[in-house]
Amino acid sequence: MKIRSVQAWWVSVPIAAANQHRSDFGQIATFDAAILRIETDDGIVGWGEGKNAAGSAGTYGALVHMLNHEVGPHLVGRDPRDISDIWDTLYNGVRHHSAKLSGHAMPQLSRRGISMAAISAVDLALWDILGKSLNVPVWRLLGGRKTDRMKAYASGGWANADEIGEQLLGYIAKGGFKAVKMRVGAMDGAPHISARRVKAAREALGADIDLMVDAHGTYTVADAKRFAKLSEESNLAWFEEPVVGDDKAGMAEVRAASIVPIAAGESETTRFDFRDMAVAKSADIFQPDLAFCGGITEAMRISAIASAFNLRLAPHLWAGAPAFYAGLHVCAASPASFIVEYSLGANPMLHDLVEEDVDLKDGAVAIPDRPGLGVTVSESFLKAHAMKG
Repeated sequence: MKIRSVQAWWVSVPIAAANQHRSDFGQIATFDAAILRIETDDGIVGWGEGKNAAGSAGTYGALVHMLNHEVGPHLVGRDPRDISDIWDTLYNGVRHHSAKLSGHAMPQLSRRGISMAAISAVDLALWDILGKSLNVPVWRLLGGRKTDRMKAYASGGWANADEIGEQLLGYIAKGGFKAVKMRVGAMDGAPHISARRVKAAREALGADIDLMVDAHGTYTVADAKRFAKLSEESNLAWFEEPVVGDDKAGMAEVRAASIVPIAAGESETTRFDFRDMAVAKSADIFQPDLAFCGGITEAMRISAIASAFNLRLAPHLWAGAPAFYAGLHVCAASPASFIVEYSLGANPMLHDLVEEDVDLKDGAVAIPDRPGLGVTVSESFLKAHAMKG
């Protein structure tokens, strides 16, 4: 089996005004991603997704160009089942032969950011092809699944203090969730305003619903510690991205000062970043984004680090269908996983890009049994929303 063609698109799907939300990312009017299609010479198609922006919206022209004109030509003719070797080749670049012989990484310069997004997209598509070629779901290839359904938390929560309780209770009514996440941080202007919203949320939810908060890395260390102190009585399940991911020492300081577990990692790439987080003791819960961290291959390595440090894994799954379902497969196989993210903001890239519906029941998402990632991409929808040029 050989790779015959590689094609990527910048897909941008408009969000109806009534379904838009505003956060520190601004008004979210579209959902964007780089979607990748890899086809083999015997007609098997694998789908991948790459992200170079943490939120729903972003610009993907450079990433798509890289996939189509730099990465893609190197893949044609390769055996798609050589997933680890292809990953290492893309990561190490011109030094991949030396790295292979020496037994350690020799990454080419700039193997972060957009380069890792491209590697992630390729990796997801290759695992999809491998599963389809063997007629088994990806989790089977990762060692099997520990459960057929994963507990999920409803991710959203942008409303003000007067309306946040109603918004989160609406999430629970939609899916029977036992856990919800709301946004805090720069969008509120000050820590005490965020704390007031959190208090209102806890009062509306009662004591039995897990409540997480996400600051998107917008606090300073001082303000993050202040917010955590002000919110101590709200019994938070975790405090996500309290400070910018580049400040691992600052994040460790927030963790040491707070009784609330710290979750982080959606902006990190590769096992090396997560190793640094573990050593710095900056987080309790790892949140790799499979469309950015290096795909399924690297997410499983990150999972192993989490397990070795007795930390937990809850991937960042605010994503399109390929990355979301890839995250389900990783969680099914990882000993460190315990919960998955389910976005309650408008997400046409999850619900409209593919033919399958997410099997959500009583606050838990089913791990798909279908071959590969378990998704059937609507190519007509994809091409209708692909950016031209």
